[in-house]
Amino acid sequence: MDIGGHRFFSKDPDIMKWWTTLLPLQGSPAQDDLLTPCMKTFVPGGPDPEKEDRTILLRRRISRIFYLKKFFDYPVTFNAKTILNLGLGRTVRAAIGYLRATLSKRPELSLQDFYINRFGRPLYKMFFEHYTEKVWGVHPSVLGADWGAQRVNGLSIKALLKNMLVRKKRTPGDIRQKDTEKSLIENFLYPKFGPGQLWETAAQEIERDEKGTILLMHRLVGIHYEDGLIRSITAATPDGHVDIPCDYVLSSMPVKDLVSTFTGITVPPEVFSVATSLPYRDFITVGILVDRLKIKHNGQPPTFGNRIPDTWIYIQERDVRIGRLQVFNNWSPYLVEDYRHCIWLGLEYFCNENDELWNKTDRDFISMAIGELVHIGILEDETHVKDSTIVREKKAYPAYHGSYRRLKEVTDWLDRIPNLYCIGRNGQHRYNNMDHSMLTAMEAVAHIRDGKTDKQDIWNINTEQEYHERKKH
Repeated sequence: MDIGGHRFFSKDPDIMKWWTTLLPLQGSPAQDDLLTPCMKTFVPGGPDPEKEDRTILLRRRISRIFYLKKFFDYPVTFNAKTILNLGLGRTVRAAIGYLRATLSKRPELSLQDFYINRFGRPLYKMFFEHYTEKVWGVHPSVLGADWGAQRVNGLSIKALLKNMLVRKKRTPGDIRQKDTEKSLIENFLYPKFGPGQLWETAAQEIERDEKGTILLMHRLVGIHYEDGLIRSITAATPDGHVDIPCDYVLSSMPVKDLVSTFTGITVPPEVFSVATSLPYRDFITVGILVDRLKIKHNGQPPTFGNRIPDTWIYIQERDVRIGRLQVFNNWSPYLVEDYRHCIWLGLEYFCNENDELWNKTDRDFISMAIGELVHIGILEDETHVKDSTIVREKKAYPAYHGSYRRLKEVTDWLDRIPNLYCIGRNGQHRYNNMDHSMLTAMEAVAHIRDGKTDKQDIWNINTEQEYHERKKH
């Protein structure tokens, strides 16, 4: 089960090369390609996923919004289907709101301002306000506009219209990303057995011929500072605590936990206070195996058994708590044991550790999740459920409110430690994609290799224009 759903794509050629070196791009049809008309272009000489496991698949991105018990394109597109789904009244209000937004821009003091400036107030109220609050647990007026800059900066009505009217000529299955808004990318890569396969393969390569050592079941509990540098770390293991000398530390652990681990140096009270009060959003995935869905697909592209083609669906119905619905069959047919007869779903819920949702028993939570699928018409009834499971993930999303606004006080202090590098989503308290997280690690290694002491380039990843959702012009 893929926790969160991870599409593999990047505008950075080094990232794409690294992925496809570890897991070569498929050269022959996958199981679902063989069962439906396939328009993909495969790599000559690439592995056959029906025979070889070490491969990455070419997948078609289809993500939609489920609202008013109807499917809308994601991103929202003004076409005949959208107008029909919304109705004339909502459509007229949306058009007027957008025109008003283009004529009068608001100062972008919050995520709410960010959305209204790009879509207008009516569309913001329909598609962004409630869903954003469901995801983050706070109203968009409380969240910083930085989140929009990092995740949806290139997405607007103008960008959507341009994408519809001026499409690049590409062959089916083209994975070039450079000239496409990230939210509009049509194809992506995906390991045959999910994201974990990539890192299992990377671990094998690291340990091959004793090139490196990976220590498992080691939980960091102490970072020891002496004479201007971190000299060692302490890890808790099943056999007790161990001290490990170190030359450099690359930390992807949550910032709030990092500042609590230091010995030999005093963390300034204001830095400690900001760091330890940083907000996060936690995450629960309910996996449900079903034999069929109530909802059917009758359009394009053709699908096996008229199943819905979506990789994930944003659930914007206001009377359920589910946020997104993953259809794992469409990520990879090899994530489900019996692809022909079963559909493997992931129901995603956003919550805070120890809140009412988090503290539900597994049985009660799974029962609630199945009931919500039935309620919104995705599933006929619970008799079609063949198996289920639940996974809770702490600190899945660094949040952009509260003490986050003072994060720079923390990062400035951490950067004064020469051999410490903060990388990744939680390491930088930034809602990075996979490729952005990997780039922070690559940049940190480059700094160490080249003897660079200024770490600003690492922090600039996914904040400068080059790394935004909008391509650099």
